[in-house]
Amino acid sequence: MIDVDPATLALEFGGGLVIGALVGFGTKRVAKVLAIVVGIQLMAFRYLESQGIVIVDYERLSAGLVGSGEQVDGVATPWLESVLSTLTIGTGFASGFLIGFHRG
Repeated sequence: MIDVDPATLALEFGGGLVIGALVGFGTKRVAKVLAIVVGIQLMAFRYLESQGIVIVDYERLSAGLVGSGEQVDGVATPWLESVLSTLTIGTGFASGFLIGFHRG
């Protein structure tokens, strides 16, 4: 029989909530900066490509992406056990992340 302690569950949920809120807040700040940097980079690469300075081989680029997807298909995980073992911490973290990301 599984011994469930509500105080421990509440502590795990609350801890996950606080950590998730901090991570969500920080993620939104970092995502804004990265979006600007990536946008500037893409514009620069597009300009260099239009001037003939940089040549992109899109066939080789897409072939590499398809090859990496095939490697992931062979991995099997017992997902039900993973979900059940991390439900309280994961729920708290996800809730906190969403709150922190929204408020950030």
